[in-house]
Amino acid sequence: MPKQLSRRSLLKASAALAAASFAPRVSVAAAPPATATTPALVAAAQKEGRLSYYTSVDLPLAERIAKAFEATYSGISVKVERTGAERLFQRIAQEYQNNIHNVDVVNSSDAAHFVVWKNNGWLAPYVPEDIAKHYPAEHKDRDGMFASFRVFFSVIAYNTNLVPAAEAPTSFNDLLDPKWAGKMMKAHPGYSGTIMTATFQMARDLGWSYFETLAKQRVLQLQSASDPPKKLALGERAVQVDGSEYVILQLKEKGQPVEPVYAAEGSPMIVGPNGVFKAAPNPNAARLFQNFCFSPECQQLIVDHGGLHSAHALVKEKPGRRPLKEIKAMKDDPDGVHKSAEDIKRRYTQLFKV
Repeated sequence: MPKQLSRRSLLKASAALAAASFAPRVSVAAAPPATATTPALVAAAQKEGRLSYYTSVDLPLAERIAKAFEATYSGISVKVERTGAERLFQRIAQEYQNNIHNVDVVNSSDAAHFVVWKNNGWLAPYVPEDIAKHYPAEHKDRDGMFASFRVFFSVIAYNTNLVPAAEAPTSFNDLLDPKWAGKMMKAHPGYSGTIMTATFQMARDLGWSYFETLAKQRVLQLQSASDPPKKLALGERAVQVDGSEYVILQLKEKGQPVEPVYAAEGSPMIVGPNGVFKAAPNPNAARLFQNFCFSPECQQLIVDHGGLHSAHALVKEKPGRRPLKEIKAMKDDPDGVHKSAEDIKRRYTQLFKV
């Protein structure tokens, strides 16, 4: 499948493949019973000895998660396959079209991908005990196919060496002020799952007219949601329109001159689920890894070292950060993103000429 194929083409191809090779696309109407980590599961996973984790989590954090798992369960190696969410989605579609089943567990910052994979019958119904006990309903699929491994926001941010706090923007509307023309940057929804989700929420809540005006502000266009925070820290532009909150928090805590802004209108909420693939080549190792990913230990790790938020009731926010419950959030809607993705990319490209 050529790399330039659109998301719509990938959806059609994956749907056709699902119809030919997998179970009908129906809801099971109820999640399966929760599964605890038992000696039998550990032994079965150790017999397999490996698993592949496809993820859009930043590579240093993904590798930290893998090493923590390997230290907990000896004899099982984790192969981390890290790329941007949209490329990850394309890769899995390509592999499955060619009857290649490499992925065991997947994480994506574009929750709409899980809508597609679930509809295709590619995900296994599997519920770790921690999800059943400690996750609110809005952060777990009702059929037990996936749950929110990480929660974060796409945030405005500014370089504190270039912008005094008293003059910093506090809302998306502030970014339309002519004084910010030529001083801002943002990532692209055609590359980043985070920005695809953020663009959908902003267009829904603020209207496409907002982007029409923003496009006149000579905004520097980048790719990944991680790019604006990194360039912001270097002082290449004074303000980011969007970008991963967790990267901003990591940079700030390392002493870099960046400050997040939680917009008055609400910040786009990004939910990154985890799911186990039905055709996982290492099914027991996959399920053990899924259990580990939703454990308090791993969830605390992604908070403390990854700058992320957790939906796990027993996990604590890191001191000095704004807690999840205190952030005004735009509503997440994976189904809406799934239905609107091609239109979003088309309209965005027309407005920003990229």
